[in-house]
Amino acid sequence: MRTSLQQSVVMKQELRMNPRLYQAMDLLYMPLLELQQHLKEELLTNPFLELQEPDEDEEQAATDKEKEKEKEQAEAEDGGEVNWEDIILDGFNTPGTRAEYEEREFFEPTPVELRDLSDHLYDQLQMLDLTPRQLFLSELFVGNIEEDGYLRASLEEIVDGANKLLEEQNQAIIRAKGETADLPQPFTLEEAEQLLAIMQRLDPPGVAARDLRECLILQLRELGEEDTLTYKLVDEAFDDLITHRWSELAKRYGLDPRAVQDAADELARLDPKPGIQYISTGDTYVVPDLTVENIEGQYRVFLNDGGVPRLRISRVYQEIAGDKKKFVGENREFITDKLNSASWLIQAIEQRRQTMLKVMNFIVDRQRDFFEKGVEHLRPLTLREVADVIEMHESTVSRVTSQKYVQTPRGVYPLKFFFSSSLGTTTGEDASSRAVKAQIRKLVDDEDTSSPLTDSAIVNALKDRGIQIARRTVAKYRDQLGILPARMRKRV
Repeated sequence: MRTSLQQSVVMKQELRMNPRLYQAMDLLYMPLLELQQHLKEELLTNPFLELQEPDEDEEQAATDKEKEKEKEQAEAEDGGEVNWEDIILDGFNTPGTRAEYEEREFFEPTPVELRDLSDHLYDQLQMLDLTPRQLFLSELFVGNIEEDGYLRASLEEIVDGANKLLEEQNQAIIRAKGETADLPQPFTLEEAEQLLAIMQRLDPPGVAARDLRECLILQLRELGEEDTLTYKLVDEAFDDLITHRWSELAKRYGLDPRAVQDAADELARLDPKPGIQYISTGDTYVVPDLTVENIEGQYRVFLNDGGVPRLRISRVYQEIAGDKKKFVGENREFITDKLNSASWLIQAIEQRRQTMLKVMNFIVDRQRDFFEKGVEHLRPLTLREVADVIEMHESTVSRVTSQKYVQTPRGVYPLKFFFSSSLGTTTGEDASSRAVKAQIRKLVDDEDTSSPLTDSAIVNALKDRGIQIARRTVAKYRDQLGILPARMRKRV
């Protein structure tokens, strides 16, 4: 075998995506606020783009023209020269600008750091009469309390962690001073238990609990209800309580099952996650990309793009680009590239608008019963169906509907809300899984609580409505809706 270097010509076909096609796809995916920011950045980087302002009325145009003539006449009288010495002494303010613009002090918005549960607990600890040793240990307690308010570490783990830190400090003192006398002693489990009792008396009630049962007990103690049946149920029979074994609990305490249920209902006043109230997620705002309005019985679709910058090719730079004699080499290449990029961007924005309108118009036509009657009448719909009708690829429809919202007479919905799988019916038509979930929710809300509907009973009820569904599917939908099984929904 002999190795050699050869050169040959080969023809083959490859599928490569144009960078501008990537840009058009990105524009389809962008929600409204992100699109606004993107176009503002393009305005700054591409000199061939400019904002398209609304046309001025004739009166304003005539006024401006008259002012321009007066200015030209004044310049002609001055010999067409500008007194730069006066302008420099006047702080670079040309005649007329001082009256039109005035300096204003601008304050940059400064983000404010919000306080969380840890800060709230530290503030309370500082007001207590604690020893430095207790404050040292309390920091480890606070560090192991999760955002929901529960203490996730065991006392043994906290003590071990505190002793390791204490040992490191002792070693540092020995290396610095060479003394071993009066060094802090290791923490004990008894000290941790005493400090835990202090931590559990802090606000909010139930904080530093190690499980749900302890959290409820701490809150009931704070309310002074240690002698109530509710407290006994949580303290002595928590397992039976959470599984709703009303008959067993009634026999155990010699009471009527209704009294036991009434006592359990009192727990609804308590907070199972007391620390959640100190979680600051910030305000989240949704700006709808589309609007659906009912105008004289017809549902019309509008784009909510009033805040999107209207772009056009700058006439000044168009004239510059038209003079091909002045620009050669790199200048010509730069101008050609920026002009083509600006033209492509304007076309891509318009294509995005038309595509979104096509998709939403089809959704409105398909889901008309939803807009008129509610979610129970939502019809099944897939991305492929929309893509086939508007003659676009399924991935394009997916990009159009991702992270987009629509304002409708029934509220604000993400576009993905209108897409769901289908279930068979006795009439031959398909039913939306989302509509079936809504019907299951309504059946449970309207049921007799003394004899709640089982999954099999829900299957039969839906069958009477023409919907064919398996019992395991009902159980899955019920779990997704957060609905308990029939045994746990029963009231006596």
